[in-house]
Amino acid sequence: MKITLKSILLCATTAAFMLPAVAQTNQTINDRKENQQDRIANGVQSGELTAGETKHLEKKEADLNQEERDMRKLDNGHLTTADKATLNQQQNQLSKNIYNQKHDAQTQNVNPKSEVGQRQRNQQERIAQGVKSGRLTPRETAHLEGREAAIHKEVHNDRAANGGKLTPAEKAQVNRQENRTSRAIYRQKHDAQHR
Repeated sequence: MKITLKSILLCATTAAFMLPAVAQTNQTINDRKENQQDRIANGVQSGELTAGETKHLEKKEADLNQEERDMRKLDNGHLTTADKATLNQQQNQLSKNIYNQKHDAQTQNVNPKSEVGQRQRNQQERIAQGVKSGRLTPRETAHLEGREAAIHKEVHNDRAANGGKLTPAEKAQVNRQENRTSRAIYRQKHDAQHR
């Protein structure tokens, strides 16, 4: 009898502690998404995250958001306790990835001296502002950062081939690519999709 009473009390106490956590999970999931996006935006602005790293992180965030939507569809707009636990675990992993990417040796030049470098920095600032304001979704951000990463790689390769400098033709090509990306940033920030 004493064992049964102790078991009942233990179960009741455990359930009482779990109820507030379950009630806060929806809020926590959304809060964590906001927090993750802010951390990524801050990493872009500070130069701790390169365009490639940002693309990778935003793709993971977009995939996680899609998984949450799929889970909700299966349960009439709700998340089960198991779904919440899965999402929390995945958010923990994404949080670690953000930390690791922000603290690795790769950085972006936050004070470029060349016109091309300043243009790239300006694009990164615009993307970071869109992420921070919620006007860019993770999927849109991943796409834009992918474009920026490709331009950065091309500039790097061109400079490596030309002794550290870009030819006038290469500068013109980079400028055309940045113009297209600039228009894409504007369109994505001003469309109907928001985080």
